[in-house]
Amino acid sequence: MSLGQEQRSRLGLIFCYTIIIIAIIAALYPAIWIIGSALNPGNSLYSSSLIPENASLKNFKDLLTSEEYNYVKWYINSIKIGALNSFFAVLLTSLTAYVFSKTRFWGRKYGLMTFLVIQMFPGIMSMVAIYVLLNMFGLLDTHFGLLLVYLGAAVPFSTWMIKGYFDTIPSSLVEAAKIDGASRFRIFWQIMLPLAKPMLAVVAMMNFINPFNDFVMAALVLRSPEKQTLAVGLYNMINSQFNNDWTLFSAGAVLAAVPIMIVFLSMQRYYVHGLSAGATKG
Repeated sequence: MSLGQEQRSRLGLIFCYTIIIIAIIAALYPAIWIIGSALNPGNSLYSSSLIPENASLKNFKDLLTSEEYNYVKWYINSIKIGALNSFFAVLLTSLTAYVFSKTRFWGRKYGLMTFLVIQMFPGIMSMVAIYVLLNMFGLLDTHFGLLLVYLGAAVPFSTWMIKGYFDTIPSSLVEAAKIDGASRFRIFWQIMLPLAKPMLAVVAMMNFINPFNDFVMAALVLRSPEKQTLAVGLYNMINSQFNNDWTLFSAGAVLAAVPIMIVFLSMQRYYVHGLSAGATKG
């Protein structure tokens, strides 16, 4: 290797490491700041420091025992909706994906294209229609109504992901099971699902996290304070003119990340494999 090529290689390596370091700082700085704010005494964001001098867990205690905020209720609501959304999304989308992947019927291509087109439109465009429909059926301000909204949004994208994974499973397995007398449901339950665990874990995790992150749809559907999720409840903590409890907000944000971290760490061995495998074929 000539001297000029070696210098260009080093410059390229330095550039790559610089970009990586900048990306790491951009990702870690907000998280470190919010943790530092949660451990700072007082309630002002401007008086908080990145590394608190008098670190205390008082904000966490005050938040969990507060009579003004229903944080524990919001927490339970988010976990409940997230768990139900995760379970039913996996169930519905895996069944749909199996039908589109391993069976041939009229309209199959048009159904897949319809799912693809639906994903091109942001969910905020359907807010008015969702509000009218939920109000018509008396589902406004109910967790069931919000769950239906989340499931409707999850079906197109998750179906494509699982279908891509099912397409990688040899059809010869399905044909052999049919010859042995297995029904379609038995093939789906005992052959397809066990082989698709990585992708099912990815879909389950994504749909569990969604209720924790979503604000727009939760704020549209849920009105009662005791029925709200964490995103809406935490927003209301700092939205009011007289309720600017930034350190309590920071403590709530830190606690909100705990279930997501637990789910991610418990499924991380499936995550990368599931995403990469589902992205190779469609």
